[in-house]
Amino acid sequence: MKKLAALLTVIFAVSVPLAGCNTMKGAGQDIQKGGQKMEDAAQKKQ
Repeated sequence: MKKLAALLTVIFAVSVPLAGCNTMKGAGQDIQKGGQKMEDAAQKKQ
């Protein structure tokens, strides 16, 4: 039983940071797309 608890703890400890990386990567891509749209709009206005 202790081995199972230790294994679950390790899996949880590894999976949480990996999930966070994917979330931050997605947020960065969204921000980049938004910035590109603002830049395009500014160029059209000139």
